[in-house]
Amino acid sequence: MDVEAADLSLAAVAGAIADPARSRMLCALLDGHARTATELAALADIGASTASGHFARLREQGLVEMLVQGRHRYYRLANAQVAQAMEALLALTQHSAVPFKPNTPSALRQARTCYDHCAGEIAVRLHDAVLKAGWLSEQGKDYVLSEQGAEALAALGIDVDAVQQQRRRLAYACLDWSERSPHIGGALGAALLELMLKRGWVSRHLDSRALHLTPKGAGGMAKAFGV
Repeated sequence: MDVEAADLSLAAVAGAIADPARSRMLCALLDGHARTATELAALADIGASTASGHFARLREQGLVEMLVQGRHRYYRLANAQVAQAMEALLALTQHSAVPFKPNTPSALRQARTCYDHCAGEIAVRLHDAVLKAGWLSEQGKDYVLSEQGAEALAALGIDVDAVQQQRRRLAYACLDWSERSPHIGGALGAALLELMLKRGWVSRHLDSRALHLTPKGAGGMAKAFGV
């Protein structure tokens, strides 16, 4: 890229950030959570029809990416570099971003079922822990299970071969609607929930998707996954 092209590229990115509505949207995404178009429009104090143009501009400049989860569309920062750039700009202004505060009922927020796997705070922490431990790694839009991960899960009582042979995706990042961060979906996500239920780590609520983390489960999850 020559100097002139670099200058134009910088100007385009700076212009995308400079708009007050778009800068508020970007700051709202600094916590790493994804947000809906409606939420971001409300935070930016603009209408939904106006917001669509702003989202297009931010995506065009590679500042945000869109995630489709069922009928919903979420937006999050495109990568860590964008977050670092925004943090640096905020440091110059001596302001900090307002943290994300979910308003999901506490029982559902802690743990709940998401189809056949676990969602909520516990599931997001579990997701982050197994990736950090190297049990799973990203491959495109899916996760692949490492040899270390397969051995660890087998030691916990999960039939890894049976899970891998299912005619469905093994594991993928399923965006958590309360935490706005991913938990584990797919065959492995279902197997992990089954394990948690069988061991009495969580129990189901009647007439609700909520799951209750038992005292036994708090210790078991900490020992098995470090969460």
